[in-house]
Amino acid sequence: MPLPAFPLLTGLRRRRGRLAVTSVLALSALLVTVVPVLTARGTVRSLAADRVLTVATWNMCGVRRWNCAETGSAAAKGRAVERLVGDGADVVLLQEACAAQAESIREALGGAWQLSFRPYTSRDRAGRSGTVWCDGRGQDAAGLALLSAHPLSSVRSVPSRQPAAGLGRGILCATVETVGVRVCNAHLSLPGSDLAHPGWEYRDDQLRALVAAVPERRTVFGGDFNLNPPGARNTSGWVWPDDAYRAYRECDQGSASDRSGRPTHESGHKLDYLFTGLSRSGCTVRDTGVSDHRALLLRVDTG
Repeated sequence: MPLPAFPLLTGLRRRRGRLAVTSVLALSALLVTVVPVLTARGTVRSLAADRVLTVATWNMCGVRRWNCAETGSAAAKGRAVERLVGDGADVVLLQEACAAQAESIREALGGAWQLSFRPYTSRDRAGRSGTVWCDGRGQDAAGLALLSAHPLSSVRSVPSRQPAAGLGRGILCATVETVGVRVCNAHLSLPGSDLAHPGWEYRDDQLRALVAAVPERRTVFGGDFNLNPPGARNTSGWVWPDDAYRAYRECDQGSASDRSGRPTHESGHKLDYLFTGLSRSGCTVRDTGVSDHRALLLRVDTG
């Protein structure tokens, strides 16, 4: 099946009511020697000092019509992201974000914070694709956001198999230049999301594309997988590639054989993940109070 082309917006800025696009690569070239970062709380964080990187992932439930109308305002969700940064997050992977809101959060964080954004798409049965828009005037596209306190390079959208008709989500990757760690933000398809082929499974192909896109060690990848961990009680466990838990370790994975983890969704299921090939030094599950998903924060040693 041919893969749809997805637009990728990097270095978003708001000017005169229009969304201007600035190259993250160009911005990274200017900032590559600047290691200290001024956070939203006015404290300076130096990644080079201890070589520790903290990555957070959170489905912020920002598209109101997707059962998110009662999960809190855009301002409250923005403050929740700022709290994740205050708790140490150097990189934040967001799903179900709105482009305008993501840019507003970047501006609030200030300093050297950078933003890359990948819109979701919608394809009808005739094969026509279009951008998925958030609810409300001026909210712009819905999609994946990647916020970083440090310069990014090699920002790209990873091709993955998407529904023939319906919502196309995707994978967004970038390299945190200061420590040379590849980070990837993925949002996998829900079962039955292909309107033309409701019985088709896409998560297996999407996970394989995600794992193939990252290096074996210097990476942190994850997001909302819409999938329970592999195990005897998970009838969809077969979609997991062997390398996910064998070559990498998940944020909440207790041992090499463990395939569990604390719930990250209000339904009581673990749907959100962060995998790494680096040494883990902490994993936090945080209820933001303004989403049906909890946030994960993974601390890794990049030395």
